[in-house]
Amino acid sequence: MAEQNDEKLNVQDGVWDKGHNNVQLNDVFADMQPTEPEIVDEDMQITPEVFDSVRNDLHLAVDSFTYDGERVAAGDAVYHHSGEPQKRSFVAGTEDVRDASLEEKPLSEDTVWVGRIFDVNRLRVSLPDGRTALRDVVRHPGAVAIVALTDEGRICLVRQYRTALGRVTVEIPAGKLDPGEDPLDCAHRELLEETGMKAGKMAFLTTTATSDGFTDELIHLYMATELTFEGSDPDADEFINVDLVPLSELVDAVLDGKVEDAKTIIGALLCDSISHRLPME
Repeated sequence: MAEQNDEKLNVQDGVWDKGHNNVQLNDVFADMQPTEPEIVDEDMQITPEVFDSVRNDLHLAVDSFTYDGERVAAGDAVYHHSGEPQKRSFVAGTEDVRDASLEEKPLSEDTVWVGRIFDVNRLRVSLPDGRTALRDVVRHPGAVAIVALTDEGRICLVRQYRTALGRVTVEIPAGKLDPGEDPLDCAHRELLEETGMKAGKMAFLTTTATSDGFTDELIHLYMATELTFEGSDPDADEFINVDLVPLSELVDAVLDGKVEDAKTIIGALLCDSISHRLPME
């Protein structure tokens, strides 16, 4: 991890060090005392009990915070060290006997925000060393993405404005799963809606976790072939242009850092890897 000299953030023994400002967290929390009368805020009806509960949540959040590998022990907490890296064959997650010692056990889960596409939940978990921590998790229904390959070896790409980034991006077709929808059916539907292409064949490639540090969203990638154009039908708020680009050019763009979209990078490199592994005729 790169050094952050100007914005160093370190929590250890109740000290928050950011830049040159050192603050004893215990002193901060000690100053957070409810005032008389018993109702702290008449409009919000915050009682001392509620205030104490919120303050305890803040304590837990800070105690659970770690930075750059440093850990704060509480009570009988046991320090965990990763040890020296081992040379070994690949073992998938949860399949290693050591993985059980890394597991976090959920104690409670509350929905703190509900959106049109995803929700945000706050979980209180028990850490492997016995401490508790708060985890904010984006709950997402999942999605599909399609590597649509024409008989001429061109990849179907969609161009659309992404408000979150504030610019137009170039991506493979993709879309969110409807409740209870089979990913394969969703792949056929999204490809037709966004590009107007109907796939004669649709093969599963892989599933990727988009950002497993904070969301459970999974994107299922498919390869579509034997394409015929039937006409697109995008959502009312979707404005899309469609390009057919040679696979080799897309791979070059990925390797040159011109493509930022993760699912498109994965799809392009998977397609290129598969093409090189196919037996020569």
